[in-house]
Order: sequence, then structure tokens, then C-alpha cells
Amino acid sequence: MSGGPYLLIDAGNSRIKWALAQTNGTLLHGGALVHADLGDAPDWSALPPPRHAWVSNVAGARVAERIDALLDTHWPNLPRTTIRACAQQCGVTNGYAAPDSLGSDRWAGMIGAHAAFPGESLLIATFGTATTLEALRADGRFIGGLIAPGWSLMMRSLGEHTAQLPVLDAPAARELATHARPSFAADTRRSMSAGCALAQAGLVERMWADLREEWNVPVRLVVGGGAADEVVAALKAPFTRHDSLVLSGLALIAAHA
Repeated sequence: MSGGPYLLIDAGNSRIKWALAQTNGTLLHGGALVHADLGDAPDWSALPPPRHAWVSNVAGARVAERIDALLDTHWPNLPRTTIRACAQQCGVTNGYAAPDSLGSDRWAGMIGAHAAFPGESLLIATFGTATTLEALRADGRFIGGLIAPGWSLMMRSLGEHTAQLPVLDAPAARELATHARPSFAADTRRSMSAGCALAQAGLVERMWADLREEWNVPVRLVVGGGAADEVVAALKAPFTRHDSLVLSGLALIAAHA
């Protein structure tokens, strides 16, 4: 087992993504599942036994227990480490006043992004249950970020806190998708979906423009996350899609440990 790959686990609020990675950081097998499926999935029986599991978990203690149970089922003696943000790691410097209060997913994602786009200033936008933005200078200094309700959370909040609007979740909203840029809609459900997507896009475009003006350098906008398809349809700023930043960052953390 000591010479095997690393098992990487990114446990978010909606989904859990996983991958095996070689010691050089190359991602091998991988997949994703929702929390409801954690009890009996995934099937790892055909995978090579890993040497160590590296976990980013922002979904809480109960999910951590279920991940431990899953690992014990397949590899009972597998060493495992749950990461936390720190002051400096893998070329990234944490600008938070309390570095370990930064979400481990955001931290690993920045490490992955800094390695994927070396020497570039970045704005990293992740569209999940929450929408997060990270401003990362070319030298790896994280200067700060923003957190806002995600696309699906915005729609659900509208339905739950207004008398005449429906509760619209992501699967229902995706059934309405036309793959065109969101605009004025002629029914309530599409009005909610488009309005929330445009709100997300407006936040990102504003902060991307502000960073370019403040830093006076080109800034690459890097996007990912479970709701990225819906939001990028509304974006007018150029962007680069990368959906494995957290896993890539975990691979680097594992390799440098």
C-alpha cells in the first residue's frame, strides 16, 4: 500500500467528488456522488489500494463519519488526513486574518489554480451551494474573497420566503434551460432562474472588472462548480473552465506532505 496512489475526497455541501492521484499529481480514476448515496457508493472494489486518503470536508461532522465508514469498509487501515487551511502551503499565501477559518475547499482550490495557471493573476469563481470568489495574485498571495448564496439557493430562498413564487430547485430549473443567454422571461419559473443566474454573473463581472482596474494587470477568470453551466451562460466576461481545482490542490498537498 505504501507505493500506491493517493485517494482524494472533496466533500462539499451538495456533492462529494473523489479521485485517485499518482504521486506526481496526475488524476486517475474519479467520480462524484450526492450525499444521499454515500451509504452504498461508490464501488471502489476494482481500484488499486491507495497509500493515504486526503480529505477536504466542508459538509460537517456527520458526513465526515460517513466518509470514515466508507473508507473503513474498503481499506480498514488506510491512513487519512483531513486538511485545513493554513498560513502558507504549496506556493499560496493565505490572506485571511485567521488563516484556518478559510474553507478547506477554497484553500485547496486556490492551490490547484495557482499550479494550473502559474504566473497569472486569478479570480476564481466556484458556483455550488454557495458562490465563492477568490482573488489570487500571480505570486500566490490570496488577498481575500466573497461568499454569496448560490444559484440554486437563491431560487429556493425566493420560493420559501414569498407567498406567490414557487420553490424552484436546480433540477427543475435545468428542465427549463434553453441554452441561450438568460434574459427577460414570460413566465415565473424562467424569470426566477434567469434572474438568479444574472445576479450571479453580475457579481462575478463586477469583481473581475474591479480587480483588473485595481491591479492593473490581466486577470484570468477561472470558473467551476455544480452550477457553472447555468451561470456561465449569463457571463459576458471571458473565462476558463476548470472543474477539478480542489482535487488538484489536494493532490499537490499530498505530494508535498
